[in-house]
Amino acid sequence: MKNARLTRRAAMVGLLASGAALAVVPSALAGKARYYTGLVRGTAIGGYDPVSYFTESKAVRGKKEFEAEWDNVKWRFSSAENRDAFLASPQKFAPKYGGYCAYAVANGTTAKGDPRHWKIVNEKLYLNYNRSIKRTWENKQSYYIKAGNKKWPGLTN
Repeated sequence: MKNARLTRRAAMVGLLASGAALAVVPSALAGKARYYTGLVRGTAIGGYDPVSYFTESKAVRGKKEFEAEWDNVKWRFSSAENRDAFLASPQKFAPKYGGYCAYAVANGTTAKGDPRHWKIVNEKLYLNYNRSIKRTWENKQSYYIKAGNKKWPGLTN
């Protein structure tokens, strides 16, 4: 089972890196959750604190004691101050594309966004699948952001 999971992951990384995932039809993806919550069930961005990326310039794990709900999803924070800042302006801190991989979204599909592989561009937080995909995305990030912004609305419910 574990080997099958690793094989699927490796295949997905290869598909994303090669651009072959472009064949996925966006309408087939409609109905996906608006926020990726697969790393920590029901919790956005794997339980990491979305405010910390902006205030500390690093990924910081949130704590259950500072959990809040916004837009029907749980969000975790490293402090009450960060939780309150998020709740005052969630669109400012929530990751683009619901925390899905920015590269995948630009290519018309979705993949998990890893909260450890991130970048802030023009005051927006973007996550990517892994370090390699992040490097690919960064090489043409303006292009991928424009493509992602066009394709994102049709990828989720």
